[in-house]
Amino acid sequence: MTAAAQPAAPYGGSAPGRPGDGPDQDVPRTIIVSATPGDRVFRGVLRLAGLSVFAIMGLIAFFLLLRGADAVRATGWSFLTEQRWQVAAHNFGIAAILPDGVLIAVIALVIAVPVALCTAVFISEYAPVRLRGVLISLVDLMAAIPSIIYGLWGLFFLQPRIVGFSRWLSDHLGGVLPFLKVRTGGVASSYTSSTFIAGVVVSLMIIPIIASLSREVFSQAPQGEREGAYALGSTRWGMVRSVVLPFGKGGVIGAVMLGFGRAMGETIAVALIISPHFEVMTHVLENGANSISSLIALRFGESDALSLSALMAAGLVLFALTLLVNLAAGFVINRSRSGASTAD
Repeated sequence: MTAAAQPAAPYGGSAPGRPGDGPDQDVPRTIIVSATPGDRVFRGVLRLAGLSVFAIMGLIAFFLLLRGADAVRATGWSFLTEQRWQVAAHNFGIAAILPDGVLIAVIALVIAVPVALCTAVFISEYAPVRLRGVLISLVDLMAAIPSIIYGLWGLFFLQPRIVGFSRWLSDHLGGVLPFLKVRTGGVASSYTSSTFIAGVVVSLMIIPIIASLSREVFSQAPQGEREGAYALGSTRWGMVRSVVLPFGKGGVIGAVMLGFGRAMGETIAVALIISPHFEVMTHVLENGANSISSLIALRFGESDALSLSALMAAGLVLFALTLLVNLAAGFVINRSRSGASTAD
């Protein structure tokens, strides 16, 4: 066969027998398909939906910045460092309430994350098939309960019964861990309406969120890798530890960050539990706590123009904080995509 009659190489590569032939020289041919009108409409709708998220976020930030500008001008940067809330005297800030809100969210995560992950692993890997559907429905039902129900339950049922546990923590661990020490431990009311109790109530609200998302990620672990682990002699827990958990790492991080944002923004349940206190409460078992969201809920109805502007400025700080947390979570998730540890 002459060179002119040689067949063309598949996929756009060089013809056989020519210089430079080989697998490394084959270049896949790009296939271009013209979009139909329906495809263009669908693509436009998706693009518009994606851009609308950024537009809504920007409008929320602009609204908070516009309404909180008077308070920021009245206090300047001291709004971030002032621990008092005396709006009439222009002495107000969030330095006392922002750490308290973060502490409530951290306590909630410390309780919720282990419980939620164990629940997700049990439902995904250990629960009988007939029981699995019931457990999934129960977890989803917990996520649908209104927050005010959790707040009322925490106020009238949980708080009287957890005071004894708080006293035990203070008496036995307060000497080792100073943040668990109650300085006025002889008074029973010193253990009520605390940061710890608010964190426990909020943890019950974020457990179903973290558990549901984590279970969904765990259930998508590749079946072939599960069977491969069993074929190598692994136990069920060994398979979960080496396949399911590494595969779902990115999704779990996203679920935890979503739960953290939910805990930071919880309003009604925290407002019912806490006794508002404008001081950084490093002793989490003591009476008195606060958060930005509960401050807004409790002070909104009685606010004048400047006080309302101060609440809007506080909301802007909370908005910025949750946005930074979500950005950090997105960075971590991108570095640990689900399945990345099991791809080799």
